[in-house]
Amino acid sequence: MIADLDESIKKLLVAELPIKNGEIEVKFDQPKREWSAKLTRPTINFFLYDVRENPTLRQHQWEKSGSGNGGALNIARMKRTPYRVDCFYMLTAWASEPSDEHRLMSRCLMAFMRNPIVPNQFLVGGMQNQPYDLPARIAAHDKLTNPAEIWSALDNEMRPTVSYIITIAIDPWTEVTGPIVRTLTFRTGQADQLPRRRVLNPEALSSEMIHIGGTVRSKEDGRQPQSGLDVAIKGTGFVDRTDADGRFTLGGLQAGEYTLVVWPEKGKPKEKKITVPAADGDFDIEL
Repeated sequence: MIADLDESIKKLLVAELPIKNGEIEVKFDQPKREWSAKLTRPTINFFLYDVRENPTLRQHQWEKSGSGNGGALNIARMKRTPYRVDCFYMLTAWASEPSDEHRLMSRCLMAFMRNPIVPNQFLVGGMQNQPYDLPARIAAHDKLTNPAEIWSALDNEMRPTVSYIITIAIDPWTEVTGPIVRTLTFRTGQADQLPRRRVLNPEALSSEMIHIGGTVRSKEDGRQPQSGLDVAIKGTGFVDRTDADGRFTLGGLQAGEYTLVVWPEKGKPKEKKITVPAADGDFDIEL
């Protein structure tokens, strides 16, 4: 994946500078003394010196990656959100004259400043399937604060360096398929044996809230799901609107008897008596 990021950076730079007939080389090598001594043409080098997770963009949660259709409406597909990773590059320009190096560096700065997000047309390989845009930062003030140490470690002469940071998504997760959760019960109380047993004391339960869900379907059209309809629990103020698969979620409720109300596009509202919690955890309404 990072190799595809390298190629995407190169493609962007070749188009933006522009670079014609290979007159300038774009490399991703470690700029040691032996390496720089072998250069024969002007070169722009991106040394990947660090890769780390971006904690600001961290999300540890599940997201819906799709749903069933037709006879598979009761199937849900869920997936964990991907990691966001910062790739830290050290940008340097190499030429026979310092003035040529400075011109190359200036052109690179302007090219990357024009593109704070890497454009899609330059993405190759695995970068084309990224779930998010690829934000980039050039010449960040808090990076490469002590370049002398870097060049000493590389055993090479010190020269101007610019930080270039791109944030990519890395997705190590697989999709999980299972039944749609329609009823959620949230209990509060006291547990006597934490952390070994995460069970509430039945005699010390203080409250219980139940969230319910279901599907609105058409009775006359092959039980097709109906989207964009308002569904409410009468007398409670809980209202939801059905999604593209006709599903809705309402709560939290105490256990008991309630009336579901749905407003079709035409005709009178449809009511249905329900008992919460339901035996099968599902409340379907046919119009």
